[in-house]
Amino acid sequence: MSAETLAELSDLLVLSAVLLYLGAMIGFAVELAFGKARADTARSRAGARVTVGVGAAAEPGESGPDPAPEGTTDVLASPGGPAAGDVVPAAEGPEPPAWARTAGLVAVAVAWLGWAANLAAIATRGLAADRWPWGNMYEFVVAICFAAVSAFLITNARQNIRFVGAFVMVSAALGLGLAVLKFYTAAGPVVPALNSYWLAIHVSAAILAGGLFTLAGAAGILYLVRGDGLSRLPSRADLEKVAHKAIVVAFPLWTFAVIAGALWADKAWGRYWGWDPKEVWSFITWIGYAAYLHARVTAGWRGNRATVVQLIGFACLLFNLFGVNILFPGLHSYADVGG
Repeated sequence: MSAETLAELSDLLVLSAVLLYLGAMIGFAVELAFGKARADTARSRAGARVTVGVGAAAEPGESGPDPAPEGTTDVLASPGGPAAGDVVPAAEGPEPPAWARTAGLVAVAVAWLGWAANLAAIATRGLAADRWPWGNMYEFVVAICFAAVSAFLITNARQNIRFVGAFVMVSAALGLGLAVLKFYTAAGPVVPALNSYWLAIHVSAAILAGGLFTLAGAAGILYLVRGDGLSRLPSRADLEKVAHKAIVVAFPLWTFAVIAGALWADKAWGRYWGWDPKEVWSFITWIGYAAYLHARVTAGWRGNRATVVQLIGFACLLFNLFGVNILFPGLHSYADVGG
């Protein structure tokens, strides 16, 4: 198969991945829209579990009645109502229809098909160009979308996180669409500075970290959107857990990518660090996520404060990946941006 045919096949596979990701997004959205609504009050997020009693209920950390089973709430005893000592379930909506869960499971299968198309698009692009297929902005964005979907699907195989599936899928579909419409570059050789094994080492680490940071960013945005009371969105505790686990894995990868980039810079340009815009914003992104992890470990930050910090890091990541390449000239500007 000729290089031109492989390049055309890669382009078709990218479009197929977009359609499949959109199909998966619809399935995840249907499951979310018709799933069970659950309460997520400040008390339930703090882990308060008490039984019905007369008078004011004990706050977490105070002395009070023995803890009730998880998922219960506290009310005052009233005529005709529950008696003191009774357990009252937390507010929940009606059970969702069976087909809603089926829609979510079908969406997972469609997402895997999109993942396979995305992977095949990357592989055929590499074969067409006869090099590692992330030598320009178009290829890098296609790979970042693949990494984000991979992070979601692998995590979902270990624990059910279908509740963020719609948001990851729409992010991947929009990312691929942006790559095709704004960043497309024909397959071909790269400049000599990129013709190095460091391309596979440095950029691969950045892609993997970027995919995990994207998963964390989607969970963080949902955390801020979700309010108290009944909602079909997952609990904030679940969303915060997904984001934290993704960042814990991604941060060492990003750290390695920055260090590998410095080693590559010394080999290519004779210096480890030159305050190039890309280098600066890579370091700023590292600081943002380091601040998030540091605040959780030392200051015990959780909830809104920690989520805002990690989303600031995510904003720095997006600006580093897109804004720097488009707005600032520098040594990294050879990562072509098609127009």
